[in-house]
Amino acid sequence: MSNPNTPTLQGTRILSLALNLPGPAALMRCRDMGATCTKLEPPPRHGVPADPMGAYNPEAYQTMHQGLRTVHADLKTPEGQATLHAELASTDVLITSFRPSALRKLGLAWPELQARYPRLSLVEIVGAPGERAEEPGHDLTYLAEAGLVPSLELPPTLFADMAGALQASEAVLQCLLQRVQSGTGCRREVALSQAAAWLALPRHWGLTRPEGAVGGAHAGYRVYRCADGRVAVAALEPHFAQSLCRAAGIEAADLKAMFAPEVHRAVAAFIGSQTRAQLDQLAIEHDVPLYTLAD
Repeated sequence: MSNPNTPTLQGTRILSLALNLPGPAALMRCRDMGATCTKLEPPPRHGVPADPMGAYNPEAYQTMHQGLRTVHADLKTPEGQATLHAELASTDVLITSFRPSALRKLGLAWPELQARYPRLSLVEIVGAPGERAEEPGHDLTYLAEAGLVPSLELPPTLFADMAGALQASEAVLQCLLQRVQSGTGCRREVALSQAAAWLALPRHWGLTRPEGAVGGAHAGYRVYRCADGRVAVAALEPHFAQSLCRAAGIEAADLKAMFAPEVHRAVAAFIGSQTRAQLDQLAIEHDVPLYTLAD
């Protein structure tokens, strides 16, 4: 009988050539699932990792590379190619983040890999899918394309990169499952633009637009100013909305009432009169989902 606590990917060997954020974050996920993970990157330059993340944010680089084995090799040299193929000989899944043309130049196009290593799978992280994979782009451009940059403010995190990392780790699992069924490896393409589009679905459905229930139109699902900070209120379901209104002494007969301007004003006035400590206590006593924030 299998041990339910055994890491999912224990015994799986994953090699990543992917730099920056999506690839290393995907490898970090695989490490957390128990895989034996190796990162192959160019030799350091003046003591700084060749991976750009090592220069942008050494702390992020170190966090993503904890528990990984790092190998340095210049893939444009015969010695580097020899190091790469020595690793590939015992690898189950290869993760890359190069453009297709760069993979071909390095001898890593899928037909060549499949012929040489039949049980190896390839997860290609690209910017955009298919014929657009050669286009330059980055997290911000993919979020903009997906309609997730509504102002001049930069998004608070790298949504496309992190969603792409999750999809890449999912693709690793898909490849391993397919190999169990077929006996051979397979190729999966993960496009950051499609990852951003997936995250944008609630907005395209209208849920997070200003007129949507979780876009500000529902009085129980908003960020309000309180006496000494802010509070994120998520009293969306009818029973939570009723709890909020009872605590605030507000008459709201049904769900429709939560969209009424007068209810918005009443909730805002009540919360504005409360301190963060009072609201935290209200959440406990009245079973209201909220989180208070300092300015």
